[in-house]
Amino acid sequence: MPSARDFGHRVQLILLIVAAIGGLALAGCGMPGAPQPPSLQLPNRVEDLSAVRAGDQVALTWTMPTRTTDKVALKGPIAARICRGQNSAAPCNVAATLEFAPGADAAFTDALPSDLASGAPRPLTYFVELVNRKGRCAGLSNGAGILAGQAPAPITGLTAEVRRDGVVLQWAPAPPDSPPTAVRLLRTLLTPLAKTAGQDALSAPREPAQRNLLVADGASGRALDSDIHFGESYEYRAQRVVRIAENGQTLELASQVSAPIRVDAPDIFPPAVPQGLAAVATAGENGNPPAIDLSWQPVTDANLAGYIVYRRENSGDWQRISPAQPVDGPGFHDANVQPGHTYEYAVSAIGQNGRESARSAETEETVPGP
Repeated sequence: MPSARDFGHRVQLILLIVAAIGGLALAGCGMPGAPQPPSLQLPNRVEDLSAVRAGDQVALTWTMPTRTTDKVALKGPIAARICRGQNSAAPCNVAATLEFAPGADAAFTDALPSDLASGAPRPLTYFVELVNRKGRCAGLSNGAGILAGQAPAPITGLTAEVRRDGVVLQWAPAPPDSPPTAVRLLRTLLTPLAKTAGQDALSAPREPAQRNLLVADGASGRALDSDIHFGESYEYRAQRVVRIAENGQTLELASQVSAPIRVDAPDIFPPAVPQGLAAVATAGENGNPPAIDLSWQPVTDANLAGYIVYRRENSGDWQRISPAQPVDGPGFHDANVQPGHTYEYAVSAIGQNGRESARSAETEETVPGP
């Protein structure tokens, strides 16, 4: 039978074993679970590649990914191969290899070789593939299609004239035997001109900085841009465009962009002349005085402030009979008339810039006698 001293030694040994096991358990709390396979470090595919051709230059833009296919954050520059081909199954004909940082807004301009910049228009698709340090990739990006072939002749002789109905743009005709093309007008809003005295700076919302106008009949050599705001300055450029439908999409083959021209559109034009003026006289009845009611078609100019009504009698001088504040709507009630008298009326429109249109066509009405 063990002595008391032996029993105490055994108890101490048991306690030491329990403490060691507990320590191992605590050490294992922060350790990972089952071992994971190493990351292949394959950058995610590009999904927003776009391509725009102008002349023999193709501008490519896309967004670089920030993580690998294993959802690991990418570090350092990433190699990007820019490829051209007929479709995603064709071999990638590398046009260039560049490096970009993760998450960067990437861009590259490809100068088409002579075999792709000549001949009849035909589809050509660009891809980007991102490769890791071992030259492996997760696949090609989305395809961005353009048209290869001979680009149209560039626009020359672009001119502009500001009129009350907008900006009239003109350009030189295309060279003889050129294929039919559309014309795209590229408009950029520049710093606005100084506002005319009395014009409300908040009367019109700020327009987009960039706008395009596609003229389907490019051979006309002329277009009207009526969607402008007077008081602004614009820059116009133009290019000829061949448009071809391919697999449900419209592909374009565009010329180089023309040299820019600046157009200032000062707010100096009056509104349109009112049309359709009519007058109806009423005799004084039931205690009401005689009157003549005028009506006309509304003027739709954006800068319209109102109308001014004029009257004359016996071909005398025209007199303004409307109040100092312009009439809001297309109508006026003239109660200052005499029975048996004949009056002539005309109406003008006035803009927020204080410019008044010419008077409308005259109308005549006689007040019934007593």
